[in-house]
Amino acid sequence: MEHETAGDPVSGCKWTRKTTGKIAQQLKRAGIRVSAKTVGRLLKQMNFSLRLNLKCLESGQSKPPDPRQRDLQFRYIRGQIRSYKANAMPVISVDTKSRELIGPFHQAGRKWSQEPIQVLDHDFPSDSKGVAIPYGIYDLTRNEGYVCVGTSRDTSEFAVDSIRTWWQKAGSRHYPDADRLLVLADCGGSNGYRIRLWKQKLQVALCDRFGLQVKVCHYPPGSSKWNPIEHRMFSFISNNWVAQPLLDYETVLKFIRTTKTSMGLKIRASLINKHYPKGEKVSDQQMRQIVLKRYTQRPNWNYSISPSKM
Repeated sequence: MEHETAGDPVSGCKWTRKTTGKIAQQLKRAGIRVSAKTVGRLLKQMNFSLRLNLKCLESGQSKPPDPRQRDLQFRYIRGQIRSYKANAMPVISVDTKSRELIGPFHQAGRKWSQEPIQVLDHDFPSDSKGVAIPYGIYDLTRNEGYVCVGTSRDTSEFAVDSIRTWWQKAGSRHYPDADRLLVLADCGGSNGYRIRLWKQKLQVALCDRFGLQVKVCHYPPGSSKWNPIEHRMFSFISNNWVAQPLLDYETVLKFIRTTKTSMGLKIRASLINKHYPKGEKVSDQQMRQIVLKRYTQRPNWNYSISPSKM
């Protein structure tokens, strides 16, 4: 084992690239007859164990934020949620779920059935009927979700159209007196804090159209798993269609709509067939027309957009 062992010199954790079966075979050739189970037991006595990769290293080209700044942002978001809820103003968490191929494609996981479901042996996009891009809106106060399933691209325009659809069909009915909206979002993706189109579409399609002041708070880079929609809605949707091929768009909508939890989660869903072009640019003049206010606590991560006519 001397040349097959690696480890962490600080924690003392060790690992080997050999399996217990291979080690047992090598010991057999050396005249020591033991089973793979015995090898595993001996390895545990030597402080070895089966381990997965641990995602803990910062990635990305830009310098990661100071941990203290990350903690301050989490505290700031928590305070904003409490403030908006106390004033009966809506608080939503938004994000895009991973895109799915439409057709008889493999879905991870297992389900009880008498016969295995037959799917294609390769996931070639050319064999699909299209793609499903679920953009989710989760209402933290009401424990309700709304998912817009796009068929084109995950762009900022699609993200804002999804929020607008939620407001028209659900938000404005549940919060008829609301003049402010708090949006919790990741730092990247179609609703990233650096994207001009995201802010410009919020101004035109949401703030100006409905007279809403929209405040956006972004979670720090690498913190998307703390976005409430991930563990309060998307995870349950994934569990609902586990091992089930998404044969058509109606199947996708059905599994989203039938997702429920013991805590009373309810989800509505609709299809958006609009084509969204990529590479749409926002000029400096258009940016100057945005009624944008940045806050002292990480101004890039926290800002509000107000209606043009107030």
